[in-house]
Amino acid sequence: MSKHTCLLRFSLHFLLLIAITFSKLFLYVDSRTYRGDIEVLKDLKKGLDPRSIAPGSCLSSWDFSVDPCDHLFSDRFTCGFRCDRVVSGSARVTEITLDSVGYSGSLASTTWNLPYLQTLDISDNSFSGSVPDSLSKLIRLQRLSLSKNSFSGEIPTSIGSLSRLEELCLDSNRFQGPIPSSFVKLINLQRLEIQQNNISGEFPYLGSLKNLNFIDASDNKISGEIQSSTLPKSLVELSIRTNHLQGNLPDNIGDIEFLQVLDLSHNMLSGPVFSVFFNHPSLQQLTLSHNNFTTLLQVPGDNININMGLTSKLIALDLSHNQLRGFLPAFMATMPKLSALSLEHNEFTGMIPSQYALKVAAPGANTSSFERLLLGGNYLFGLIPGPLMGMKPGSANVSLVDNCLYMCPHTFFFCQGGDQKSVVDCKSFGPVIP
Repeated sequence: MSKHTCLLRFSLHFLLLIAITFSKLFLYVDSRTYRGDIEVLKDLKKGLDPRSIAPGSCLSSWDFSVDPCDHLFSDRFTCGFRCDRVVSGSARVTEITLDSVGYSGSLASTTWNLPYLQTLDISDNSFSGSVPDSLSKLIRLQRLSLSKNSFSGEIPTSIGSLSRLEELCLDSNRFQGPIPSSFVKLINLQRLEIQQNNISGEFPYLGSLKNLNFIDASDNKISGEIQSSTLPKSLVELSIRTNHLQGNLPDNIGDIEFLQVLDLSHNMLSGPVFSVFFNHPSLQQLTLSHNNFTTLLQVPGDNININMGLTSKLIALDLSHNQLRGFLPAFMATMPKLSALSLEHNEFTGMIPSQYALKVAAPGANTSSFERLLLGGNYLFGLIPGPLMGMKPGSANVSLVDNCLYMCPHTFFFCQGGDQKSVVDCKSFGPVIP
């Protein structure tokens, strides 16, 4: 072999070595993706149980032998994140949204040094362990969704430092302890979902959050009273059902003028249901069932009582399973939009107002009919109102069972599903039923 041939082969090997070395360095030298962001993506994948990374899933395509942002939506990086060119010369990861395939692992395996990340959504998987304080480094984060995983421990107070956060979803996990008072710093927050956890303690002050319009804290162990000042006036929907709330209803509901849905059912609330709930300017759905309310308190004054409910926007009202007494409130039949009313399992007495029957069978013009009228489990007496007698099965959902009505045979569909109370039970109820 000639000297010239050997030199040529050496040159070719040298050039090949340079090419291989260059390709290995490409990711960090000429990469579109900022090097620190690549490290976070790597650490996120390393923190998962490899057995939970199913073939065809987003994370199974994360192949770091090539540049992530350059190869996004290729066969190497099919999905799972988004890149944007926010700094000259490099692209930054601005979104991580994992598919719901059951990834399991921890979030503590990375420093979360992603200052341009706007969305982190890993919902509907099997992540576990505590939520690391390092998430507070996501200073531009607008949406954080950890829903439907198995996270445990307390919700980090450091989340309160994410001042740009607009949507926070921590529902359907195993969080315990109180709702951090630091949430009051989330000045841009619009939506808060923390339902279906083991959260305890009192509901914190959030009254200064002027953008917060949705709160769901249902199915927890939240206790104490709901103070008037704790609720932001921007609320449109509030649900704290199935908790351990006690005391009276908040008296500033009228000040929350855009409120449309309120669900405080399945608690231990007591006292009166204020008339403001029936004249609220925007409230459409009110659910206060399974509590200990005793009275429907109307504001004194004949004029106010006469006009009660006429301006109501309520469509559905559920006051069932309480301890409400007295006669059925006739004004509920005058609510123009009310189509679903449940007053069953209380202690109402007296005769069924004719207005109720007319609203079922023959509502007036510009007035919704009662498509659902549930009055069972009370102490109502007397005859069944005439307009109901001609109703056919399926025309409306009406139930009058378990009362003290005179002649309510099962031939009428609204008398089916249970009998009337015994004469002894009806006679023993006070005030005395004739």
